[in-house]
Amino acid sequence: MTPEQLRNVVRTAVAAAVDRGALAVPVPEDVVVERPKNPEHGDYATNVALRLAKPAGRPPREVAEVLAEELRARPGIAAVDVAGPGFLNVTLAQGALGRIAVEAVTAGPAYGHTDTLAGQKLNLEFVSANPTGPVHIGGTRWAAVGDALGRLLEASGATVTREYYFNDAGAQIDRFARSLMAAAHGRPVPEDGYAGDYIGEIATQVVDAEPGVLELPGEQQQERFRERGVELMFAEIKRTLAAFGVEFDVYFSERTLHETGALEKAIARLRENGHVYEADGATWLRTTDFGDDKDRPLVKSDGDPTYFAADCAYYLDKRNRGFDKVVIMLGADHAGYVGRYKALVAAVGDDPEVNLEILLGQLVNLVRDGEPVRMSKRAGTVVLLEDLVEAVGKDAARYALARASVDQQIDLDLDLWSRQTNDNPVFYVQYAHARISSVLRNAADLGLALGDPGGVDVAELTHERENDLLRAIGEFPRVLTSAAELRAPHRVARYLEELAGTYHRFYDSCRVLPRGDEEATPLTTARLWLCAATAVVLRNGLGVLGVDAPERM
Repeated sequence: MTPEQLRNVVRTAVAAAVDRGALAVPVPEDVVVERPKNPEHGDYATNVALRLAKPAGRPPREVAEVLAEELRARPGIAAVDVAGPGFLNVTLAQGALGRIAVEAVTAGPAYGHTDTLAGQKLNLEFVSANPTGPVHIGGTRWAAVGDALGRLLEASGATVTREYYFNDAGAQIDRFARSLMAAAHGRPVPEDGYAGDYIGEIATQVVDAEPGVLELPGEQQQERFRERGVELMFAEIKRTLAAFGVEFDVYFSERTLHETGALEKAIARLRENGHVYEADGATWLRTTDFGDDKDRPLVKSDGDPTYFAADCAYYLDKRNRGFDKVVIMLGADHAGYVGRYKALVAAVGDDPEVNLEILLGQLVNLVRDGEPVRMSKRAGTVVLLEDLVEAVGKDAARYALARASVDQQIDLDLDLWSRQTNDNPVFYVQYAHARISSVLRNAADLGLALGDPGGVDVAELTHERENDLLRAIGEFPRVLTSAAELRAPHRVARYLEELAGTYHRFYDSCRVLPRGDEEATPLTTARLWLCAATAVVLRNGLGVLGVDAPERM
């Protein structure tokens, strides 16, 4: 019996008490079931009696006694105790707890998935680095966390579209084009331009693709370097992210908003809603009506639209494509952007608390030998995604970046994350999976198989370490659901480390395979199912983080 199944049992017990007139309360939609800190208090605990006491008009312990009586009669429950002010401590029948292993193995890749967020259509925008240089370490963190979050949301039933918005219009692209031109002509980098070896590499590729480009008049030449340079740079960004295991459903070009008249339509809608005015030759959105600290320009006095106007058009484009919520992941340096974006959402007639979610992430610092790592081979002072992967590998990089809450600054120790030892968290988790894979291979060599799910006697699993492992496996669906709802992939990583430790302790205490001439027993089979179930959860959890689960290490 998994915690989710126990929640349903508790709800059924409440409904039964209501039906027979023992309680006069509405049956709760959700019931909290948690593992008690002290295992002696049972397998699970619930505070449902405390929650129902007020609507029932009765003391919590009295309500708890009514529900305890109902629960004790349910199959799979060995004991129910009333504790403290009215908590219910539930001990499952041994076979009921052991069935968690069977359910995990039979569900396979689907184990842990729920329909908690079913019906939600989400647009998840992350990375969105300008195509003026390779993906740097900040964008790499969003690549790892954003991809993991997309997988988490889907595991909880949401429909997710991963989107990359690239600013291929405006001043920064002009600076990029001028930097490429300067490199191609052998001139110094413009004062406001982009530096780094990659500029020379891209410039050479442009000239190779268009041999006559350096003979063109200035404006035409800059346009060719702009168009071809952005195309080449963005192709490299896509390639680098794909090698990191991150791909997007939609790559959205800012230029299309200008070319299709989307900006004018967005401003017209805002004007119709009564929130646009003219002042000092410019067009403004009255964002202060919606809590912003000052109004924001949509069109500058020279007639050029602002980035904020493009943001308005882009948000409306997403909503017109049918997304219920727009989720945007930004670096901490964009914290001041949140208020104005919420204001524009309100100005178009949406609810910022319902239709918008902005996640802010802190910086990543790389450390080696106790000293900051600052230099990149290709980008000067900027550390790139490829630099991190070269230093520690893809799996370690993804795991390390997703392991910490996004609102925490990370000091990522390259020495630690490159080690093949148990003090490296990703190695520790992957090794647990490889260890189980070895056990299952050895079992197969001995002619031992899991067999029919209905034939395994999971009641054989009575050891304390076995029960610890079963309860940990049963927590996995709740961990995924909670991590998705809180937008917190790091909770999955921390759970996997705890699970790996629980498995290692089980393995050290409980012999799985027979030795020498010993015969296999029903306990052998039950423990093989337990091992296989742990492997399923490790694979599924690592899969959510975009990390491999190796069978050999």
